[in-house]
Amino acid sequence: MRSKKQMEIELLWFVVTLCITGAIAGITAGLFGNGGGFVVVPALLAVFPFFTPPSEALVKVAIGTSLASIVVSSARSVMAHRAKGAVDFDILRSWSIWLILGVGGGLLIANNSSANGLTVVFAAGVLLYSVYFLFPEFVVRPGLVFDMPKGIGKAVLAFVLGGFSALLGIGGGTPTVITMVMCQRTIQQAVATAAGVGFLIGLPGAIGFLFMKHPETASLPVGTIGYINIPALIAISIGAIFTAPIGAKMAHNFSEKKLKRLFGIYLVIVSSAMFYKVI
Repeated sequence: MRSKKQMEIELLWFVVTLCITGAIAGITAGLFGNGGGFVVVPALLAVFPFFTPPSEALVKVAIGTSLASIVVSSARSVMAHRAKGAVDFDILRSWSIWLILGVGGGLLIANNSSANGLTVVFAAGVLLYSVYFLFPEFVVRPGLVFDMPKGIGKAVLAFVLGGFSALLGIGGGTPTVITMVMCQRTIQQAVATAAGVGFLIGLPGAIGFLFMKHPETASLPVGTIGYINIPALIAISIGAIFTAPIGAKMAHNFSEKKLKRLFGIYLVIVSSAMFYKVI
């Protein structure tokens, strides 16, 4: 039986850890336009078992809470980028319906998938995205340019992006940035617009996970509604609100090559740890 002091120390550790997680997620959201989900989901999966018995539902709680936190970090990031006139709202308007429909499809899959299945999808997605951060010149080759997708191409891209992001609990910023850079947009405009895509994915995704029901709610972390843990969401959001503008400023004033490589290494480590967890 834990003493009251031990419980207070654990609670403090929980809040501080997730505030730091939110701060890191906010910086990556502002800098890379990726919403911070790649930081939040692994952190929650590492922290939750200290406060609640391990269960398959924790993966869904981590993904749902991550999507909810992306709403905050992306909105804060968009506000900072908008002040510099970098957000392409025409793209956001034309992609929005397809992104939302894609999120709906992703939610249906997530609601009927096992924890191990979602973990494998997350690990594979993280590993795939790490290629861009480690070898950006391989993904976005100099001289290789396209026009922004239109018509059916735009619909398919946005739909798949929304569905895949909802499954991973991320904002979909990385493929958005890759697409826009290859279509002759500046990296600053790509990152700024990707933050808006994160908001459009995060909001319906969070609402969907909020209304999902788990048959044994007692096995979920305290303060969980649907598959969103409210205490974790608040702690992460506090950190992200303050740091997202810092990341946005860095995106406009900083050479990001080394940071991309470091973030890519982090993604490989996360992916390896998630695969190991399933094996």
